[in-house]
Amino acid sequence: MSADRPETRRGLGRGLAALLGDEPLSENAGDVAPRAPQSIPVDRIYPGRFQPRHRFDEDELKALAASIREKGVLQPVLVRPHNDKAHAFELVAGERRWRAAQLAGVHDIPALVRDLTDRDALEIALVENIQRQDLSPLEEAEGYQRLVDEFSHTQEALAKVVGRSRSHVANMLRLLTLPDPVKLMLDDGRLTAGHARALLGADDPLDLARQVVTRQLNVRQTERLAQTGRKAATSRQRLVPGKSADILALEKRLSEALGLRVTVEDRGGKGELVIRYQSLDQLDGLLAKLES
Repeated sequence: MSADRPETRRGLGRGLAALLGDEPLSENAGDVAPRAPQSIPVDRIYPGRFQPRHRFDEDELKALAASIREKGVLQPVLVRPHNDKAHAFELVAGERRWRAAQLAGVHDIPALVRDLTDRDALEIALVENIQRQDLSPLEEAEGYQRLVDEFSHTQEALAKVVGRSRSHVANMLRLLTLPDPVKLMLDDGRLTAGHARALLGADDPLDLARQVVTRQLNVRQTERLAQTGRKAATSRQRLVPGKSADILALEKRLSEALGLRVTVEDRGGKGELVIRYQSLDQLDGLLAKLES
């Protein structure tokens, strides 16, 4: 399959539905022309390398397993031939069904076999989970970052592929600049994406995140708390002698753009620009922005 096949690059919406068996494929679907599902032993299918989802709710899996025992697997999973194992397959979409089938004691599962590139596999797995709202905000952001890092997607191209706005993609990627403890709170559901976005650019996002969780603040309250912290930081900066209003405004713009605290020390047209980070992940995120 060509890595730049136009049908995939324009976005996966209806094409993904067809791949997953939700609706018929058109006659112009190229390499993914209609083929009947195969019955494949579950032990010949292995988890996908590009699965963006890390967490699977055990209660949901048990409920789906009970349904499978009664009615069978109603929708095929999507797989591709395994690179390293003979007569085996790698999951591209449908891991929840595959896991539940194993819980149900099912030996074979219907599967659509497709020849897909690594980029196709990651895009399809990401879009499937986004459409079904199965990903945490952090998992979604990490999936976007993999497409940027490993397959050189621009944010604009990525937005088209996953069917989201460019601003949404950019905002999700910025979540990866937060300190690791804050990302853990986001991943386990103690913080929402709205909370996390409000913490971006804060002088101490970890301290604010702990306050949000302890006080059970909503997103609007979190935004006010972060804004109060930024105003206090700006007031402290204004006390520094020799800093003009233009330099202070520049520091504010850079801090908001990078999601990190930035200070500028100007000495008659020469000086220093200092960007403060609190974790290696924040540094990696900064380097990725500068390189792009």
